[in-house]
Amino acid sequence: MPVKPTAALSRSDLADLNAFRMVERLRSFTKAAVELGITTSALSHAIRNLETRLGVRLLNRTSRTVAPTEAGASLARRLNVGFQEIGDALDEVNRLRDRPAGRLRLNVLSDGARLIVGRYLPKFLSKYPEVEVEVCVDDRMVDIVAEGFDAGIRFGGTVPEDLVAVKLGADLKWVAVAAPRYLYHRPPLLEPEDLRAHSCIRMRTGQGVIYKWEFRQGNDYRVIDVPGQICVSETTLALELALAGTGIAYCLEDRVKEPLLNGALHVVLPDWSPVEPALCLYYPGHRRVPQGLRELIALLREEIAAEARRAPRQMTSGAVA
Repeated sequence: MPVKPTAALSRSDLADLNAFRMVERLRSFTKAAVELGITTSALSHAIRNLETRLGVRLLNRTSRTVAPTEAGASLARRLNVGFQEIGDALDEVNRLRDRPAGRLRLNVLSDGARLIVGRYLPKFLSKYPEVEVEVCVDDRMVDIVAEGFDAGIRFGGTVPEDLVAVKLGADLKWVAVAAPRYLYHRPPLLEPEDLRAHSCIRMRTGQGVIYKWEFRQGNDYRVIDVPGQICVSETTLALELALAGTGIAYCLEDRVKEPLLNGALHVVLPDWSPVEPALCLYYPGHRRVPQGLRELIALLREEIAAEARRAPRQMTSGAVA
């Protein structure tokens, strides 16, 4: 029996099928549109055109939810296999290239953005000009697989156990800091509980809760629900307020190296500064590693290690000077 020829797919067909697959996976037109780089209205139009051409409804839509129909779920399963094959084929071709190419999507904590991405990504982009990188700075606990990211950067103790985590640098010290003019007329700080008599710049985390400051001296561990007239959701603003003399802020020591060196900020309760796990880059191990990610990891580890080796020499030369 002769084999029936497969209908030719146009570029528009492939784009619309991929758009449907994205909406079905994310269960959101808004999130899918962001990942595809198009408007929500253009995405809705593409899905309507696809359903019209196929003559079957693929998605059930309400004002709050998006869910596949039986036909849509079946099509999505087949498409996922097919697009996985296409991706693997393209990866195979790219492996024959001398240099990686493609697109990386990263989800990064604001501390990771300032300490890792902003510091080292320019060299990566210069070294690998054919790799495009999209960085989403977000302090929420994001499921990078469900949200369509290739990798993320967050603190080591918070990385899900089923993901591959690569440590970036040494463990991190957390400090409470304030400007000299704030501290001048305020009560002395000898123990963490003394913070209750001070004005602190409180922080609401990506999980929506107000963070309680943590302190450690040897085996003595204390958590303080600090008072404060103002609460913010990002470290950068907290530090700007601290520099203005508004109150005491709590952050990574690495975020305030310069103002500590020039005296614009002082560490309070220095003997109580806790050390916590380092930042990690993490990614799903069950999927193929996208083009450029291995190179990004290698560059980050190399640059961070080189900077750590330079630091003692810089401190020594500074002391001699």
